[in-house]
Amino acid sequence: MFNIILFQPEIPPNTGNIIRLCANTNMHLHLVKPLGFALKDKQLLRAGLDYHEFTRIQVHENWADCSQSLKDHRIFAMTTKGKQRYDKVTFIAGDAFLFGAESCGLPTQLMEAFPDTHRIRIPMIATSRSLNLSNAVAIVAYEAWRQTGFPEGQ
Repeated sequence: MFNIILFQPEIPPNTGNIIRLCANTNMHLHLVKPLGFALKDKQLLRAGLDYHEFTRIQVHENWADCSQSLKDHRIFAMTTKGKQRYDKVTFIAGDAFLFGAESCGLPTQLMEAFPDTHRIRIPMIATSRSLNLSNAVAIVAYEAWRQTGFPEGQ
């Protein structure tokens, strides 16, 4: 199992889509407050369909609480500023992937706390700014799951 961490997510449908993704890949979802929506938001629930009950979701009051709960796991910060491509990393079960808020990504201070080898990026054309959050999570989640042989997958 892998861990997806959303740092201060803002857009309910993105998080709803990620809830559904986590249910279908057996990944644990961590949400770091403040959230830009209520967990009962109609758009969140609509995007996640009825998958909420099949997803392990843990809400953390802050980054310190989240990182403490994952202290025994490798954490990779996803950033457009990463020097290492996501597909060049060998992932292991239990790894965690940290994604920033839709409007601003990860705060510089938080991102710089990670070594270069744990700041990874998804390739894009040079003139692009970023991918949609739920698309970025899906790309990395499926690569990590693929590398481990799609356990429990059909």
